[in-house]
Amino acid sequence: MKQGADVTAHTKQRGGLKIHYELYQKCRELVDRQASPTACVIDSQSVKSAEKGGAHIDPSGYDAGKKIKGKKRHILVDTEGLLMHAVVHPADVQERDGGILVLATLFGLFPFLRRLFADGGYQGPKFRAELAKLLPQLAVEIVKRSDTAQGFQVLPRRWVVERTFAWPQSMPSAGQGFREPDA
Repeated sequence: MKQGADVTAHTKQRGGLKIHYELYQKCRELVDRQASPTACVIDSQSVKSAEKGGAHIDPSGYDAGKKIKGKKRHILVDTEGLLMHAVVHPADVQERDGGILVLATLFGLFPFLRRLFADGGYQGPKFRAELAKLLPQLAVEIVKRSDTAQGFQVLPRRWVVERTFAWPQSMPSAGQGFREPDA
């Protein structure tokens, strides 16, 4: 019976991915873009996690750079900011390793990708070597903040992924403010 439950969950997940992909293509066409993008932006965000399910079911890690114990959300968006793919993993996974995981799980959905915009966490020979094995046609462009910049600065191409991370936080969550009716 356990095996049947796993198959059902897997089938539902595949169905959800198919629905997402179809809706994604329609959204791109609505803004007069080709259905499959040629450029994308990658980033991660560390967030505190509620210890639901325990460490064996839902393991968390510690992001030493941001001093957060929890999860890391890795997302890939197109240049419009539309979500292409996402992976959630423990926060102690480095950006370059999580980035490869996100790109490895695209399963050929976006065959025309040619350029990947990323921040400094994805630079270096290890990330480029793994990416070359995985998606040899994909060129990486590291978008860095100027050394002379002071305060906040909008970075070309990178702002779209930051905006995508902000969207869910700007909306009330489904359970927020929910109260059981008085009996």
